[in-house]
Amino acid sequence: MNNIKNLMFDLGGVVVDIERQRCVDSLTALGMTNADEMIGLYRQSGPFLQLEAGALSPEEFCNEMRKSMPEGVTDAQIKQAISNFIIDIPVHRLEAIRSLREKYGTYVLSNTNPIMFEGIIASLFEKEGKDVNAYFDGITVSYRAKHNKPAPEIFHYAEQTMGIRPEETLFLDDSQHNLDAAAALGFQVALVPEGEEFMDILKNLNLI
Repeated sequence: MNNIKNLMFDLGGVVVDIERQRCVDSLTALGMTNADEMIGLYRQSGPFLQLEAGALSPEEFCNEMRKSMPEGVTDAQIKQAISNFIIDIPVHRLEAIRSLREKYGTYVLSNTNPIMFEGIIASLFEKEGKDVNAYFDGITVSYRAKHNKPAPEIFHYAEQTMGIRPEETLFLDDSQHNLDAAAALGFQVALVPEGEEFMDILKNLNLI
C-alpha cells in the first residue's frame, strides 16, 4: 500500500452487518415467490436492482413488488421486509471510523437504496448521538449515482463528487468482483472477507 490518504468503505458486509436470508424470508412471508432469485448478497435484480440504481422511487418500487404478491400487501410491509437485510452496526466500528478519520479521509461507496440508507442504516449510525456525516468526508450511494457497482460509472462518480484520487484511495469491499473493477480504474483495494473486521485488514496492511 503506497501513499494512502483515503479509505473508501463499502457498507454491507464491511461496516454494516447484513443477512440476505432474513430479507428473502421476510418477502416470502408476504407471499412473494421469487424473492430468492431477486435478492443477491452482492448484487440485486429486478425492481430491487432498479431501486438501487435510482431508476425507481420507493413508491414505484413497492408497486412493482406488489405485482409478485397477494393483494393487500402495504408499502410499509414491503419496506420493512427489505430492511430486514440489515442487522446492525456494532459501536466498535463507529468508534474505529472516527479514529481513522483523524489520519485519513473516510468515504463510502456502496450499492444501497433510499429505503435502507435513509431508514434503518441512518438510525444505526446514530448510536453515538451523531449522524452518518460525522463518520465520513463523502458518501457515494448507488441510487444517487444512478449506477451500481461494479460499473465503472459509479467509481468515476465517486472520484468526481468526493474529490478523491484513485491512486491515493484504498477501497475496502467484501466482493472481489467489485474490487477488481475498482483496481482496473486505479484504486488500491483490499478484501474484507466474511466474518473479518476492516480494522484487522488495515492492521495487516500496516496502515494503522
